[in-house]
Amino acid sequence: MCVEDVFDTHQGRTVLVTGRIERGRVREGDEVEIVGFDGGTVLPVGGIDVYRRRVAEARADMNVGLSLPGTASGSVARGQVLAAPGSVGAHARFTADIALPADDHGGAEVRTGERLQIHLRAAVVRGAVTLAPGTDVLRPLHGGTVTVALEQPVALEEGQPFAFRHHGRAAGTGIVTRLTH
Repeated sequence: MCVEDVFDTHQGRTVLVTGRIERGRVREGDEVEIVGFDGGTVLPVGGIDVYRRRVAEARADMNVGLSLPGTASGSVARGQVLAAPGSVGAHARFTADIALPADDHGGAEVRTGERLQIHLRAAVVRGAVTLAPGTDVLRPLHGGTVTVALEQPVALEEGQPFAFRHHGRAAGTGIVTRLTH
């Protein structure tokens, strides 16, 4: 589940995180790992809310609120992922195939070394781009293979789609093709 919003409840003694479960299921009492940014903590799920109704279990494609008792305020942030411990890893480098739209739809030239604003699920992270050897520039209406080095590690998987912005404009989309360490 990607964390879309975080709320402090019970005078800061419990954190409630909301988001959509992408796959699998979660039950009250299950342990979940916070993946991405400075995550890595494993926590028990204290409760599950679906549309302000307490449920014992939630499954894929459900929008839920997970109660994480005993979690310090600020230890969970938008863009992190809650997953079964060890099932998803955080990565700061990946290879991707990207596509750039036309100029009138926001497309801009992309060169090696440029820093893009990468949108992965609900996470927004800056990343430096390296084009494939022999490629000087990617122009609007073209695509290519790039390597991205993110400023912070985020939960990534091969085949994951993302969008990116360049100079404050929506500049293109991509698919993670390989995770590198």
